[in-house]
Amino acid sequence: MTTGRHRDAEHVPHELQRKLSNRHLQLIAIGGAIGTGLFMGSGKTISLAGPSILYIYMIIGVMFFFLMRAMGELLLANLHYKSFVDMAHDLLGPGAGYYLGWTYWLGWVLVGIADLAAIINYLSFWLPDGTTFTPMGQALISAACVFLVLGLNLLTVRLFGEIEFWFALIKILAIVGLIGVGGYMVFSHFHSPAGAVASISNVWSAGGMFPKGVEGFLAGFQIAVFAFVGVELVGTTAAETKDPEKNLPKAINAIPIRIILFYVLALFVVMSVTPWNQISANKSPFVELFLYAGIPTSAIIMNLVVLSSVMSSMNSGVFSTSRMLFGLSRDGQAPKAFAQLSRRAVPANGLLFSCLFIMAGAALQYFVPNTMEAFTLASSLCVILFISVWSMIMVCYLRYRKLRPELHAQSTFKMPGGILMSYVVLGFLMFTLVILALEPDTLKALYVSPLWLIILGFTYQFMYKPRVKRLMQN
Repeated sequence: MTTGRHRDAEHVPHELQRKLSNRHLQLIAIGGAIGTGLFMGSGKTISLAGPSILYIYMIIGVMFFFLMRAMGELLLANLHYKSFVDMAHDLLGPGAGYYLGWTYWLGWVLVGIADLAAIINYLSFWLPDGTTFTPMGQALISAACVFLVLGLNLLTVRLFGEIEFWFALIKILAIVGLIGVGGYMVFSHFHSPAGAVASISNVWSAGGMFPKGVEGFLAGFQIAVFAFVGVELVGTTAAETKDPEKNLPKAINAIPIRIILFYVLALFVVMSVTPWNQISANKSPFVELFLYAGIPTSAIIMNLVVLSSVMSSMNSGVFSTSRMLFGLSRDGQAPKAFAQLSRRAVPANGLLFSCLFIMAGAALQYFVPNTMEAFTLASSLCVILFISVWSMIMVCYLRYRKLRPELHAQSTFKMPGGILMSYVVLGFLMFTLVILALEPDTLKALYVSPLWLIILGFTYQFMYKPRVKRLMQN
């Protein structure tokens, strides 16, 4: 006779399910391309680089298109790859897979912590002038956000796709609306309450396109790169995507259009309405545009939109970290518990583990009550980790070209430029890492980052290797 426990065990899936449709994947890719860095960080980036921010986003966008094409070719060359961690494990060895998986996990945990700081910043919009949340209030808000995201992710992956679909759609409509309203203000020569006139010439009238010189241009890259964290998110959904041969190329090929529309055109309109030197470094220029124009109702709506954008970022981050832990566990590189799926085919243990660490970010509100400082610190360290992840994806591609030339020859989704562009992208990523040393606040994160290498080296040597040795002996 079958017991209730045995019946439950029979209904628990052992593999991730392909439940994400094309529309889910397309909007997840767009949501990844429109991150917290755009809404929260673009004010600071504009203050550092001025109008040259437009060139920065175009350069980064081009590089990430080639990065994504390389990742796409790799994932489609072997549909047994659940994510890019499997690629690294197969092409570079178990040590590379271990590093990539756990580093990607920590990177998204840091994104979650940066998102908590951004949420506090946006909610401050509703407080009376001159007042701020207490440290306890900040911590409670952070905890509530983490519990909400955890609850959403414990449900089915299809529901995750549906939530991300609507989150991303809200972001798209908001940015398109901002471009439309801002464009109307420019062409109607709108006069703000402060007496300024909206005009395209506002973009370059205060010192040209490079008012902060080469130094300012280079400094703008750090926060700008953070805006692109999550663009690789489609690489973690490979195991849960329907018809990946058809849907992954669609999502990846649309990246250049998204960058031009959502980053370059949107910020061009913002700086046309509000001269760049009048944009606050500590506030979202998307919200400030409507306040500057004297349209408070629209500013309130935009503030709600950027809040939903941050929640979308956290939602994506928690999803991706749990899938990374699932893959690592399947390879014996993380505790077995992370490989267990709930009856809804969700890696619930991994979700709880990731949310516990993001919750620890709430404690950061006590030690760094300045939300912009907390955001910069978390985002800088996050960028360093993601640069190493993106670099390893490119190294995987180079290794694949050397070891599996027959798969490249058969590929219907080849990376343009191939090996040459792989080295160009790697050079660009190294260039952004060097730039982090130019700013004092990002330099702090650069000093701290080697600690993670020491932790990973220790755990790999003394926890992972002995486990593999025992398995081989058995």
